[in-house]
Amino acid sequence: MTQSATEVMLALGLDKHIVGTAYQDNPSLPEYQQAYARIPVLAQKYPSQEVFLSVEPDFVYTTEESAFEKNAIGAREELLNIGINSYLLPIECERPELRPQRVTTENLYQQVREIGQIFGVKARAEKLVVEMRSQLQITQKQLGKVKKRQRIFWYDSEDPPLTVSNWGIPERIIELAGGENIFKDIQKKEAWTIVNWEDVIERQPDVIVLIDASWSPAEKKRQLLKSNPAYSKLKAVQQNKFIVLEFNYTIPGIRNITGVKKLAAALYPERFK
Repeated sequence: MTQSATEVMLALGLDKHIVGTAYQDNPSLPEYQQAYARIPVLAQKYPSQEVFLSVEPDFVYTTEESAFEKNAIGAREELLNIGINSYLLPIECERPELRPQRVTTENLYQQVREIGQIFGVKARAEKLVVEMRSQLQITQKQLGKVKKRQRIFWYDSEDPPLTVSNWGIPERIIELAGGENIFKDIQKKEAWTIVNWEDVIERQPDVIVLIDASWSPAEKKRQLLKSNPAYSKLKAVQQNKFIVLEFNYTIPGIRNITGVKKLAAALYPERFK
C-alpha cells in the first residue's frame, strides 16, 4: 500500500508475491524498475476497498496507518474478518502508546526482518540488514564528528508548512547526517507536524530541505519561498541554501540509509569528495 513497502518486498526478492501496489511517490530505484513495472498499480494513491479486494489478496503490507482508513481499504479488524492478514510498520501502530519512545535505525531493520520471517526468507532479510548497517557505518566514517551542526527546516509540503517533530525516521536522518532540526522541541509520537511560517522565520534555519514528491514537488515549494516577500526574511532563502530530497528517502524503508548519505553529502560536501 506504499512505495516503501513495495521496495522492501522487491529488495527481498518477493516480487512474485505481489498482486498489486499503490501510492508511488517517486520514480522507482533503477535496480527495481523492471520488477516494479510488472506489478499492477491499483491506484495513484490508496485504492478503494472494492478495487483492493478485486485482486483477491491474502495479505496487505503498508508503512502508513492511513492505508487502513475508511476511505482507503478499511480497518485491519474488518479485513481480518474476511481472511486478509496485514502488517503495519510497528512505529505506525494505531495506538500511539504502543509506539517506541524513540525511533532509530533498529526500527528499519525490524521491519525488514519481520517481513523476511513472514515470507520465509529470513536469510535474505538478514543479509539486507547487514548491508544497510555497513552502508550507514561507511557514511558515518566519512562524515566524522560534526562540531557545529547545520540547523535544518524540513519542508515536507505546502501551506501551512508540514515539517517533522523530534520523533520519527526524518528526525533520525537529520541527526545521523549531522544536522539539527529547528523544530526538535516538538515532542509527540508522530513524525510529521504542522507549524506556522512565523515560527520558521523566527528560528532562521541555515538550510531548507525541500522534500520532493509527486503530490508536492520540491520546485513548487522553492517557488513559493522565493515569490513570497515574507519568506525573503529567511537567510536560507536569500542565500539559496536548499537541499532537495525525494520523499521516499524519508519514510521507513530501504532508502533511508541512502537518505542519510544524500543529506550528509549535501550539508558537508567537503567530507564526501
